[in-house]
Amino acid sequence: MLRTSLIRAAPRASIVRSLPAVQQQRQAHAISSPTLVNIEKRWEGMPPQEQADLWMALRDRMKVNWGELTVQEKKAAYYIAFGAHGPRALPPPGEGWKVAGYTALGVAVSFALFVAIRMGAKGTPGTMNKEYQEATNEYLKNQNSDPISGISSEGYKGKGMVQSAPKKA
Repeated sequence: MLRTSLIRAAPRASIVRSLPAVQQQRQAHAISSPTLVNIEKRWEGMPPQEQADLWMALRDRMKVNWGELTVQEKKAAYYIAFGAHGPRALPPPGEGWKVAGYTALGVAVSFALFVAIRMGAKGTPGTMNKEYQEATNEYLKNQNSDPISGISSEGYKGKGMVQSAPKKA
């Protein structure tokens, strides 16, 4: 507690020390050309440990001046970082048709299930006929239901609850 108060009270100029500028020289040897040849085709088939070793070697190599990197090293580093492998790999041929086929199959199964359920259902309910819905309108008018804008309001011209055809005899 006391130490932090003293540090805050001290002028900033006395705390800052000038450090000598140290330039760090890295000496990394170039990665052999046979290691980097056709890396685009070989990368997926390489064992994970070999991939990691190559990436670490390239990473160390990239810490030096990039002008000293060979063209092969630049291409390999770009491919490993941004190439079409792993999550960026291109989808296999025909994958779009496979997705469309399974989607169509799902829709067809859903439709068949819908039709099967409709075939096993009973007829329409007793409330789904014009006579019952007209009786519901009269009941709502007698109860003065929704008097502002509904069926009980002055000058109402809508159908009310009527939405079905007359009852079949």
